[in-house]
Amino acid sequence: MSDVLHQLAEVLEQRKQQSADQSYVAGLYAKGLDQILKKIGEEATETVMAAKDGDPEKIVYEVADLWFHSMVLLAHQGLGPDAVLNELRRRFGLSGLQEKAQRQSSQTN
Repeated sequence: MSDVLHQLAEVLEQRKQQSADQSYVAGLYAKGLDQILKKIGEEATETVMAAKDGDPEKIVYEVADLWFHSMVLLAHQGLGPDAVLNELRRRFGLSGLQEKAQRQSSQTN
């Protein structure tokens, strides 16, 4: 699975070298962070709507769009899928309550 994320990350990096009229992703990069965030918001809303409809195909389609645009954000910020995967690995085995307590503790220090 992470192979697909890494392949996508490579393509997203390559799109940084293209002009906005050659690539949808290059166009997002050119429009900047606010446009990327707007797309993530749109895709998150569409994911929620698909889930409310209960159509598994629509849910998968919309989550794929949400993940894609989240990957665009990561690339725009100089990050890649490994940063997120490592964070998920770090959380693995922690209860949600433990993880939240650790976050709150680090924010007060």
